[in-house]
Amino acid sequence: MNRDPFVVVGGDAAGLSAASKFRREQPDRDVVVFEQGQWVSYAHCGLPYFIEGTVDRLTDLLSLSPTDVAERGIDLRRGHEVVSVSPTERTVTVRSEGERFDQPYSELLVATGARATTRSFDATLDGVFTVHGLDSAAAIDAYLAAPGEYDRNRLGDGPVDRGRVDHNAALAPPERAAIVGGGYVGVEMAEALVARGLDVHLFQRSSHLLPPFGEAVAERVAAHLGERGVAVHTDTPVERLVGDGRIEAIAFDDDRLSVEMAVLGVGIEPNAGLLDGTGVDRGPNGALHVDDYGRTSLPAIYAAGDVATSRHTVMGRSTWMPLGLTANRAGRAVGATVAGDPTPVGDVAGTAVVKAFDLECGRVGLVDGDEATDAGFDPVRETITAESRSGYYPGAADTTVTLVADRGSRRVLGGTIVGSDRAAIRIDTLATALDANLRVDELERLDLAYAPPFSPVWDPILVAAKVLNGRLA
Repeated sequence: MNRDPFVVVGGDAAGLSAASKFRREQPDRDVVVFEQGQWVSYAHCGLPYFIEGTVDRLTDLLSLSPTDVAERGIDLRRGHEVVSVSPTERTVTVRSEGERFDQPYSELLVATGARATTRSFDATLDGVFTVHGLDSAAAIDAYLAAPGEYDRNRLGDGPVDRGRVDHNAALAPPERAAIVGGGYVGVEMAEALVARGLDVHLFQRSSHLLPPFGEAVAERVAAHLGERGVAVHTDTPVERLVGDGRIEAIAFDDDRLSVEMAVLGVGIEPNAGLLDGTGVDRGPNGALHVDDYGRTSLPAIYAAGDVATSRHTVMGRSTWMPLGLTANRAGRAVGATVAGDPTPVGDVAGTAVVKAFDLECGRVGLVDGDEATDAGFDPVRETITAESRSGYYPGAADTTVTLVADRGSRRVLGGTIVGSDRAAIRIDTLATALDANLRVDELERLDLAYAPPFSPVWDPILVAAKVLNGRLA
């Protein structure tokens, strides 16, 4: 019996993971992927490293080309915007090149991702950028070059917005940049722009950078950024961008700083508007609420990736954590489920890492005490600093670990880590501990590997567990 195709809206991590898994499991059924833009399946997290120059070509960030997608038997249609959904008719309305048509579906996956927010800032000024999408990275890269000197070989052979690149390549390059927002994007872009020779000022409206990582990480990162030439301004909300056609300054605290470039890293929000008016259930931040299998409250409609919620490993309730692995994993699971093999999308613990020049930072679970208290826990925390290797072995570096546990149950709730010697990867030990629901004493007894080039006898994670366990005794 003929069936309508599995339709996917969005051609990036979650969407193409779902489509690929579905085709492998159901090679005789059709899957159609509608992508509004021209780029598909790229590494968003690699954008700062392209701008920095560590990644040679923009197209090096592609995971799959349209040809690769076609070879998987997926009907990929770029330049096709899905403008509405009819859950009762099981159709989507698609717009392309000025025409509209209705596409029936048997099941529908909404994988429309998230978009960068600009708040009240005027992002139309020349020299003002968000770092979201390959075209934005290409525009920034061109803006940093002197007129007539931009190397267009950096772009590769992908569907770059050449008009946008040419416009920015023709402008005089900046000497000073302001980064608004001290989160992941802000910290990574500070490093990238320093590498490109700019005088960089980083503004954060709260008291410390990288809020999800806690104060111990933030203090070391702020100090390290200062050592590398970044002027860090905490407790300094930026009020507005000043300029006539092109950015000239930023205004803050009744003061101004002259700049020729501003990068807005003030957050993202889910692209969930496609299901407006359908009555679909929403979760935190307006994301589409889904169950353990990625199903929305609407029949035969799934959601995955940055547009959808996830269940938090520690709190056991719906949350919104837009991260790369979460999107790929959830998309693959939805593809399997639609193909007939029900597969949970998996819980999330907010495991994340970020690089700040020579420092590696990691975080997982509940780090903020107020958040842990609101979730019903009685949080206790300890922060320790230990060496990353045996002290007599070259390369040992101070590694700071903060560990959080619940006083009554002794359950590990979360933690952070920062250091310059393989610190970030150690956060995976804590992520596993959270998934296994370990107590602090159980974490302390883990049989972690030891050899002088890699770790001291007592790994910094074990030291933190030992100290925290003693406080709970």
